[in-house]
Amino acid sequence: MDTPYTVSPWKKIVAGSQRITEIETYGVERIPDADRTARPFDLFRLAFGGANTFATCVLGAFPILFGLSFWQGVAATLLGLVAGALLLAPMALFGPANGTNNAVSSSAHFGVHGRIVGSFLSLLTAITFFSISVWSSGDALVGGAAKFIDLPENEPVYGVAYAIFAVLVLIVCVYGFRFMLFVNKIAVVAASLLFVLGAIAFAGDFDPSYPGTFASTSDPLFWPSFIGAALIVLSNPVSFGAFLGDWARYIPASTPRWRVMAAAFFSQIATILPFFFGLATASIIATKAAPYLDPEAPNYVGGLLAIAPSWYFFPVCLIALIGGMSTGTTALYGTGLDFSSVFPRFSRVQATLFIGTLSIVFIFVGRFAANLTTSISTFATLIITCTAPWMVIMMIGYVTRRGWYDPEALQVFNRRQRGGRYWFTHGWNWRSMSAWIVSAVIALLFTNIPGQFVGPFGELAGGVDISLPLALVLPAALYLALLLIFPEPRAAYGPAGPRLVRAVETSVPPIVDRDRVLAEAQGVR
Repeated sequence: MDTPYTVSPWKKIVAGSQRITEIETYGVERIPDADRTARPFDLFRLAFGGANTFATCVLGAFPILFGLSFWQGVAATLLGLVAGALLLAPMALFGPANGTNNAVSSSAHFGVHGRIVGSFLSLLTAITFFSISVWSSGDALVGGAAKFIDLPENEPVYGVAYAIFAVLVLIVCVYGFRFMLFVNKIAVVAASLLFVLGAIAFAGDFDPSYPGTFASTSDPLFWPSFIGAALIVLSNPVSFGAFLGDWARYIPASTPRWRVMAAAFFSQIATILPFFFGLATASIIATKAAPYLDPEAPNYVGGLLAIAPSWYFFPVCLIALIGGMSTGTTALYGTGLDFSSVFPRFSRVQATLFIGTLSIVFIFVGRFAANLTTSISTFATLIITCTAPWMVIMMIGYVTRRGWYDPEALQVFNRRQRGGRYWFTHGWNWRSMSAWIVSAVIALLFTNIPGQFVGPFGELAGGVDISLPLALVLPAALYLALLLIFPEPRAAYGPAGPRLVRAVETSVPPIVDRDRVLAEAQGVR
């Protein structure tokens, strides 16, 4: 018999299994303290697992695709990865502080209604990266199986592969956070071992002295290519900015902030593994199967299979299956959660099924009818360009508010209420909204993705894409300036008051039910 102070290992296993197979019912409401049992290491596994896949390998191939040498590609990758991880880390703080996702937390900075900006960006990012994950993993699975067991490569076979991935991911997401965490615990280790196994598979062909296409760094196209490659790498960590709260909300509020930030930071540093795999194999492809890296129609997965030894075809299939599941679940889970926050009448499960079904339709139409697989990467870059200013404003808001938030006021939108300390001007904080809109628009105007999308001012920097640097610097300057010139209400900052900026004393409208307000207004008429 168990004493009151001990729990048998068998009961621990059973309890854990019940939690994994029990469908999560929580939406974006604050997670009760008793259920917030995740650790920073769980956040690390989810964020790393979501990027430890072929989709990241494809990004890792871009330095070679842009003409850099192997070592120049390493430098660009490290620069983009470290910078992106530093930008991402603070976004992990909102989940433990508020027990909800980052879009809901953004109410404190964008207003009760303005928080839909974060939800909208999350929805677009999630659907886009879910599609990229299914397409890249499905192509790798079919290609590897074709080499391994002579599976025919045709549209019906690709369609079946995409459907298998999409349905499996949807099932995991419906079960929720615990099941997703369980999948990622396996995926992180398995995919990492398979990538390490790839080092053995390609060791004989790998040449670290691969020279690239530039004779020297004085070539006028070198620095635009180097910076462009670094920004593509940087965009991968940034793409997680809107999602970290989806998982970090299960971490107790008492967890030291540095541990939460460290988990997010090192989860991206760890992706040097798939990035390096993509970079190294791309240099081999450029030497032995150059047509697969044609800038007009690059096919990294096809090139990888063309140079891989026959015994590595099966591991390729496993990486595709495991990595696709991991990336797909981390993307789609946040999609359902955010949709349920924008439309509170939907439960998390209903929202996940609805958005998941739409995403699956988009995957098939985009692949077989509209041929969007090439342009979707450009769309992802443009979304991230708009997400970066939102992240900067959130981080500045966290600093000026000293990390203090009112949990009840954050839930006003979800409860169909009005008022509270984050009501600002009719539910909108025009300061943050203005800074975000201006910064995102200017960044898009300076975007320069050769052959894909070039903004009206995209050539002004000598061909260098400076959209992301602008998307990071402009909102910081504009938002701080607006906070200094037009101070926010003192109530928004909590007991300790603002940091770095001023505040004004104004009355806080009481939190009331929106339906009651409408009924009273109709009664007056």
